Amino acid sequence: MIIAMASGKGGTGKTTLSVNLAKAFSQPVQLLDCDVEEPNDHLFLGGELLNETIVSVLVPEVDASRCDGCRACSAFCRYNAIIVPGKTALVFPELCHSCGGCIKVCPQNALKEVEQRIGLIRTWRSGGISLLQGQLDVGVASAPPLIRVLKERIEPDRIVILDAPPGTSCPVVTTLRGADLALLVTEPTPFGLHDLTIAVEMVREINLPMAVIVNRMGIGDDRVQRFCQAENIPVIAEIMDDRRIAENYSRGLAAIDHVPGFRAVMIELRDKITALCRKEA
Repeated sequence: MIIAMASGKGGTGKTTLSVNLAKAFSQPVQLLDCDVEEPNDHLFLGGELLNETIVSVLVPEVDASRCDGCRACSAFCRYNAIIVPGKTALVFPELCHSCGGCIKVCPQNALKEVEQRIGLIRTWRSGGISLLQGQLDVGVASAPPLIRVLKERIEPDRIVILDAPPGTSCPVVTTLRGADLALLVTEPTPFGLHDLTIAVEMVREINLPMAVIVNRMGIGDDRVQRFCQAENIPVIAEIMDDRRIAENYSRGLAAIDHVPGFRAVMIELRDKITALCRKEA
């Protein structure tokens, strides 16, 4: 069972719910922090750092002694990662998508692939939770390659929770692909509804089952619920706005362990998610 926790906007409580939901399961859980530009799940889990792995991608390197400036490589590349301003090709590694096409079309064999570091993957252990966390290097422009490598470590026989980046851009789509269920976390405000509608369109484009969690109930109105009813999207949880949850969050503590009644809310959510995934299977 692979559950992707996403949100159309930041600050809705996606990470809070991902961590607390992981702690609500009685069996081992893999929690993947796919927000590789700002990973923070480890702050609320604690535990032991087991290992750290460098992640690299392959990018082209030009052999100037072979290159004759024919421009076959630059004509092939849709991302403008390689150009020929003079007699020799010039590579922009930060734009490269590592498809290898330029190397195949080069008639002079003037290109070869070399490794380019893009970030790290850290593995933490906290009780029955295995946290895998991506950390993109500063200055690296594209997050999806690191997210894809992170997802290669999914163990399909376990419960897996993917904590996606906020928004609806490429890193989010990369995170959600292959999940059994997308949970869209929103808040009952005009901003929450606006970004939820965009997130719903995204999830429908990649053809995933979805459900909505309305967090911080009490700060707005029922516009999100009315939208979900009209769109036939199940709202599986409405979590009241509670200052104690925010206070524990600010201290790096999981609310499930410190806020009375919150464990029951998470267990009920866990059971509804499990039932939905079985229904969609």
